Amino acid sequence: MIKFENVIKKYNYQRALDGINLQVHRGEFVSLVGVSGAGKSTLLKLIIGEEIIDGGKIFIDDIDIAQVKKTDLPYLRRKIGMVFQDIKLLPRRTAFENVAFAMEVCGHRLDKIKIEVPKILDLVGLLHKQNSFPNEMSGGEKQRVAIARALSHRPVLLLADEPTGNLDEVNAAEVLDLLMKINQLGTTVILATHASDLVNKIKKRVITIEGGKITIEQQKGKYKL
Repeated sequence: MIKFENVIKKYNYQRALDGINLQVHRGEFVSLVGVSGAGKSTLLKLIIGEEIIDGGKIFIDDIDIAQVKKTDLPYLRRKIGMVFQDIKLLPRRTAFENVAFAMEVCGHRLDKIKIEVPKILDLVGLLHKQNSFPNEMSGGEKQRVAIARALSHRPVLLLADEPTGNLDEVNAAEVLDLLMKINQLGTTVILATHASDLVNKIKKRVITIEGGKITIEQQKGKYKL
């Protein structure tokens, strides 16, 4: 599904990513680990076209994303769901309305939105909170709404950038369980994190980045730094 070929990304002449070679196959759950500043977030931004590479190539479903026109990037991104540590929910909209808005932006009809949003909220265990505003929900609940929003256009790939960084242990575990459930339903998941306990719980593929380079790859691994 995703292929990096000798990818280089620079910021102020310094290499944030230095010769990355990586393949992620459809249906995988990949934990991308490393300390803050190692290059995890940069790698995810390159996948969605938010940043431009300075060398090498990136393919998504055999599409060279460097060749994708800016006007076509939104169509590529509809294949990809993105969840951030900074949840960025719309504060004056309910859980239902936050997810519905994401579908409206993608051009879905109102009748479809009314049918699909409850299904998505039910998947993340928050149907009972559909009329609640963000300030009426816990941190874990807000993050699950953010995941629901990312799933609203049924992406084949879900990128999660430190989604548990601001959560306590219980809420972090709930978010992780949800990501694993989504993966079991067929969505490819890439989780960027420095939470060693969560990575060790997953027991799936682990890729370690240090100083912009991949230093360790484990098919069923643990957090090693």
